[in-house]
Amino acid sequence: MVVTGAVDPLTGMLVDLGLLDRVLASEVRERFDHRNINVDVPEFADGRLVPTGEELARFICERVQKALGTSATVVSVTVAEDATLSATYRVD
Repeated sequence: MVVTGAVDPLTGMLVDLGLLDRVLASEVRERFDHRNINVDVPEFADGRLVPTGEELARFICERVQKALGTSATVVSVTVAEDATLSATYRVD
């Protein structure tokens, strides 16, 4: 995942890493880790969204951006199935 934003002159960071970690935990790890995406993730269950790498990357990008609000801008998300297969969603 790539995020961008203004660097805070006091902290030297563009996003609080604690906030980013909490957002990634709730929007990615807790939602997808060790889950059957077609069954356990409501947005993908019952034939709603197709769980391709591309769709997962887009979905994660949108969820993380919503959770971060204006504290940072998500520029891209890459989902890798293995070392040779990945999909990247970039915000235009």
